[in-house]
Order: sequence, then C-alpha cells, then structure tokens
Amino acid sequence: MFTSLYPHQHGATRNGLKVRPGLPSLARTLAQHGYMTAAFVGNWTLRDRISGLGEHFDRYDEVITRKRWLGLFRGEATAEDLTDAALAWLRGGGERGGERQPFLLWVHYVDPHAPYLLHRELARDLGIGAGRAVARQDRYDTEVAYADRHVGRLLAAVEGDPALAADTLVVFASDHGESLGEHGDWGHGRNLLEPALRIPMALSWPGRLRPGTIDAPALNIDLAPTVLGLLGLPAPASFRGYDWTPVLAGRAVAPERVTWFQAHRGAVLSLQEAASARRRGLLQLAVIDKGRKEIFAVGGGERLVFDLRNDPRETRDLAGVQASSPSESLRGWMAKVSRGLAASDRLAPAGVDSESLARLRSLGYAE
Repeated sequence: MFTSLYPHQHGATRNGLKVRPGLPSLARTLAQHGYMTAAFVGNWTLRDRISGLGEHFDRYDEVITRKRWLGLFRGEATAEDLTDAALAWLRGGGERGGERQPFLLWVHYVDPHAPYLLHRELARDLGIGAGRAVARQDRYDTEVAYADRHVGRLLAAVEGDPALAADTLVVFASDHGESLGEHGDWGHGRNLLEPALRIPMALSWPGRLRPGTIDAPALNIDLAPTVLGLLGLPAPASFRGYDWTPVLAGRAVAPERVTWFQAHRGAVLSLQEAASARRRGLLQLAVIDKGRKEIFAVGGGERLVFDLRNDPRETRDLAGVQASSPSESLRGWMAKVSRGLAASDRLAPAGVDSESLARLRSLGYAE
C-alpha cells in the first residue's frame, strides 16, 4: 500500500521480516510536500522493530492494548481503542500547532481477524443466536459489524469538522481477504484462491470524485500512485502500481490488465530460519489475464487454472493433465520473484529478536 512494490521487492514477505530500509513511499512523498504523517497500528506484527514501517511516518503509534489471542499478553488493539487514539490526534490538531497543515493519517484496524471473537452486543442485530455454539462465520460477521461501528466514529468526526469535511480524501482498503471454509480453507495468506485475494477498496472525496464502481482489477500497490495522482503530485520512479486518476476523473477507460500475485509462508519463527526466510518462504504464484487465472504451487508443483468470468467461485479446475507445468508467463513471473527474494535476503537480513519470535508464535502466526 505504501511503497507500491510487490513483496519480493520491498522484502517484508512474511511477518517478522522488515521492509527494506530507505524505500520511497506514499508517506515519505507526502512529507516532502509539507504533509504531517501519522500511523496508529493495532497488531503486534506491525510494531516498528518487527516491520520497519516506523521510519516512514512522523508519528508511529503502536496501540497494543488487548489480550486478543487466548489472553496470553497484549498483542493487539480493538477497533474502539484505535479510533479513540486517532480521534485524540485529530482533535489535538495532529500536534501540528497553529494553522492546520495537510496530513496523512493511517489507522490500521486488526478486526475482523482470527480468532474471530463474538461480539454478543451486535449478534442479535445480525440475527445470530445467543448460544455458545456460534459458527465461525457468524463470529466473523460480528467482528465486521464491530469494526464498522468504530470506523464509522472516525468518519463521523471527519464529516463533523467543516474544514476536514470540505477537503478530506478517505481511502478504505484491506491488506488481504479471508477464507471462511471455501475450498476447505480458513484464514488467509497461504494460497491465492479468490477469497484470499478479493478485498474492499474504496476512495471517497466529496466534490472531487463522482460516486460509482469500476469493474476492473485493481491492486493494493495502486493506492499510493493513485492518491498522489489525485493530489496532483508526482509518484516516485520506484512505484509499480497503476495510477487510476484518469479513470476516476472520466478521462480514460479502465485498462485491460494482467495482474500478478504471490503467497508466502507465515511468520519467521526461528533465528536460524531468518537468514533465508524470503527465498524459502515462497508458496504460490498466480497470474490473471482476461479472466483466466493460473496458480502454481512452488513446492509441490500443483497447477490450477480457472475461468473466473464463468466460474468466479473456482469450482472447476481446467488444468487437466498439465498440472505440473506452469505457463511461460508464470515461469517468467516465478523467475522475477525468486531473484527478488534472493536479493532481499542479501540486502535486508532479518534481525528478529527472541521476544518477538515468541510473541509471533503466541499470536497464532505459526505454520
């Protein structure tokens, strides 16, 4: 989202691996143009000493207030806590003093997320029973409703401030989808099937962007160049995403686009593993071209092919007898990713401390 680079380029392919230092980013670019930048994150894996993201922001607050995973230790924050922290920053003028400066505020909400906590106060409104045996999908729905309530508080504060309401661009997106039993899978991050790839992505700027929906593939790496484009600012040459500004402004049609994906193992859980964690962590690669999706599992050699236009739920694998042979385009993508992972292992060695490793395990980020 911030560096507009693929994982094999920025290096943070797994929890416990830092972003390569010194990279251009959306936050850094805005800071160069007079913006204050602040982040409020609520997940242990985004702590600066684990992620390396703190160097991109003027203020980087780790709101680690709750014992979400089995009550073991404070490893995350609730949506309520994060909104409270962000609102306090906004109400304080963002610590800018005097005349209000333009700013970038990133609030990273961790829920909805495993272990799918049940918010009983919201369950009844969703038609979910009050019994103990509540399905995981239903618990997830209550987490969505809970996050929605507190994101709504943040947006209401923006809309209630005339200065902010007049000229604030709001971007809403997720860093991943979630499998809720489709294909027998739960969670995210380990495969490239549609439930894990499809995310909400919306931009709202009253008076600047017309309401509407674009039915074309977009990626998280597009967000940084698009925000800069909407602000009339140049994007760094290193950015790899697509600037949707001309399409959003009605000056261009959505492009025919080939999109590329990669999936990696979970957290780095030993200091010994860290030395080659990027190269050895690659699980799957995928390409989508005109609705045709091809997935290749690097270790086992399994190949899947789907026609997303006619089979969006990926129920019919079209690979057939060629299951072990990826296409030429996917082989090219694999080569690029592999070279990038090897380079990142050399240039950005993982320095994961023993305390962080233990907490990553406790948070459920184990294999």
